[in-house]
Order: sequence, then C-alpha cells, then structure tokens
Amino acid sequence: MTIVTRTDTGAVRHLQLNAPERLNALSDAMLAALQAECEALMDDRSIRVVILSGTGKAFCAGHDLKEMTAGRQAPDGGAAYFKDLFDRCATFMQTLPRLPQPVIAQVHGTATAAGCQLVASCDLAVAAQGSRFGVNGVNIGLFCSTPMVALSRNIPTKHAFEMLTTGAFIDADRAAELGLVNRVVPPGDLGAATRALAETIAAKLGSAVTVGKQAFYQQLQMPLDRAYAHTGDVMVRNMLDRDTTEGIAAFLAKRDPDWPQN
Repeated sequence: MTIVTRTDTGAVRHLQLNAPERLNALSDAMLAALQAECEALMDDRSIRVVILSGTGKAFCAGHDLKEMTAGRQAPDGGAAYFKDLFDRCATFMQTLPRLPQPVIAQVHGTATAAGCQLVASCDLAVAAQGSRFGVNGVNIGLFCSTPMVALSRNIPTKHAFEMLTTGAFIDADRAAELGLVNRVVPPGDLGAATRALAETIAAKLGSAVTVGKQAFYQQLQMPLDRAYAHTGDVMVRNMLDRDTTEGIAAFLAKRDPDWPQN
C-alpha cells in the first residue's frame, strides 16, 4: 500500500496520508514519503497549489507511539533515535512553508500532537465541522515541545499554552476563531470547499504567488523597517515581470490576462 497517495488535477496536487489503520501517524515511513513528495515539488512549476489530507477516521494522530516505544530498546535508551526522529520531523515541517506552492490542509476527524503541528505548518487550512485539534502529549507525560513551535506561531500565546498544558481538544469552530484554520465547512462539503480554495489560488499568476509566499515568511522574521525595505525590493522585481505587465494591461483593458499555463 502506498503510504502517501498523489493525485494531480490541473495545477493542483492532492497528497493524501494513507495509513488509516494507524490514524495516519507520522511514522518513519510516512515522514520519508512526505519529505520526498515535497522535495519533488520544489522545482515543479506545473503544480501551483498542494492539498494535504488523510484517509480513514482522522487527519493525523501525530507521531507513531508504537515505533517510538520500539526505539527505546536501543542501548542508549533511544536518545539517538528520538533526536533523529524529531530532527526529521522538524525538517519536514519547515519544508512546507519553503515550498513555492501554497499548501492547504484538508482536515477531518482529529489532528493531534504532531498532527496538529502539521495543520499549523501548512499555509492554509479548511476543516470539517466536528473535527478536533489538540497537542495532547502532556496527558501521557510528553510535553508537545516541537508541535508548540508551529502552534504558537498560529494562535495567541495564552491559548497555545493552555492547549499544551491541559491537553484539551478544541473544536473546529474554536480553531477558526483562534486562527489555526481558515474556514469550517460541513463534512460533506470538505473536499469541494478545499478544492475551490485551491483552484482560486491556482488561477493566479504562479510566479507572483511563489514570490509572495517566500516574501511573506521572510518578512515575518524581520523588524518593521527591514520588512518594508525587503518587500519593497520584492515588489520591484514583481513589477518588472513581463507576466505582471500583462496582468496590469489586461486589467486596464478589461480582459483576461494571457498568462502561461505553467
């Protein structure tokens, strides 16, 4: 069985976590497959948007606790294995915002621990009503320190800390209120709503979205003055793009822009 399935529809790629018997846990194999898919996307200009979803009852249940328990059997108690695991997970989570394409999490069921981290690491998220989000490691004595990084950059700090220290779930509506997801839709509409968002973005000039996504994350790390200086330079380069020139001309002429398909 393919642990991550891939479906391309036009300029949208749908990656689906496909280990429903383990609630799509981020096992060693799952992380490796996701990392490989992302690396293949880095230079693929035919794909403009990526959707990430899960099969079965859950979006993603976080790390595979059975594998982690087995890792403890090493002579060092698992220290080397755990360091490698969390390093690989961190690399993957940081790869998502570095992709040239916007990534949309399509969430149903539960997104727990590193699964919640995965939602927070995506650029956008659409959730089904009834889905739940949590960083629940504290309930078994393992504070979700690495999921905390992405979560605390998505929602207000006091709410993130409450989730981390209580291990309590929040529902989809609360996740939307806090900013973890963009919108909540009926379960039957989840696929269509996510695809509609993806196709809206895919219809834009791909080079502009790619440049904009990179600048978005770069400026977040800068002081205000540097952010304006940097994004000003980005806009200059964007304005000099011949496809942007065509977009402006088309707008003024009240016609559709003649942009390349890829």
